[in-house]
Amino acid sequence: MMTLKWFHIVGIVLACGALAVLFYPRIESFFVFFPQEELEFHPGDLGLEAEDVLVEVEERVRVHGWYFPPPDAEAPVLLFCHGNAGNISHRLDNVRHLVRHGLGVMLFDYRGYGKSTGTPSEAGIYRDGRAVYEHLAGEKGIPPERIVPFGRSLGAAVAVETALHHPVRCVILESAFTSTKGMAREMGPFALFSFLAPAHYNNLDKVPRIEAPLLIVHGRLDEIVPFHMGEALYRAATDPKLFLPLDRAGHNDTYVVGGEPYFRSLAGFARDPEGGIREETHER
Repeated sequence: MMTLKWFHIVGIVLACGALAVLFYPRIESFFVFFPQEELEFHPGDLGLEAEDVLVEVEERVRVHGWYFPPPDAEAPVLLFCHGNAGNISHRLDNVRHLVRHGLGVMLFDYRGYGKSTGTPSEAGIYRDGRAVYEHLAGEKGIPPERIVPFGRSLGAAVAVETALHHPVRCVILESAFTSTKGMAREMGPFALFSFLAPAHYNNLDKVPRIEAPLLIVHGRLDEIVPFHMGEALYRAATDPKLFLPLDRAGHNDTYVVGGEPYFRSLAGFARDPEGGIREETHER
């Protein structure tokens, strides 16, 4: 009887493991992506002028974005890779401040978000980021030495991937995680099975290969992506690099808590990656 019970238990565990491996990509995507299709706000609502952009990535996949032209021919342009929830309309207040500090911004939605077609996946959103970069460099005529991938949370993985495949001025990562495997270790019950999870969205492995100057921004009170992950990414990165900790910021309020010093820091780094914010950041 006992032998039969243990046999059943082992069989169930093995079956669950096989199903988890088979369906893991779908399970992971369920927990990673929270897209919203409806655009709740538009640039004009905040007094912003923007160009509507549609970039064809592949067959049946076109991504939509808003391009906020730089104020002059020398200003950097941020390739804004947003987080995993909502869509570009929810980032307009953030963009308003970036534009006010003299930066151009290319804000875009991944496939499946907003007006972008397709279904999001890790490989898919990487292709989206690279396609929008190519649109900036090609159609918009922005030279690589003025393009700055800026990735928040999930978007950090897109910014990193873009920087590994294209020349850029510098890279800014904010509230970035090390990998989905690392995140699983931090998520209660998932921690028990995290050793089985593959290390997808592996920023920790990729960051050392970024050759451009790198700024990492992280809130010390981040309740979703622990502060120590930002520190780990900074340690793994190669010089030149800078680290900007925000003492009272969580995950989604970095630019609100950081205020003017935060925006001056980002704009200063984008303009002068190797010296622009040394007085307002901590180098470790």
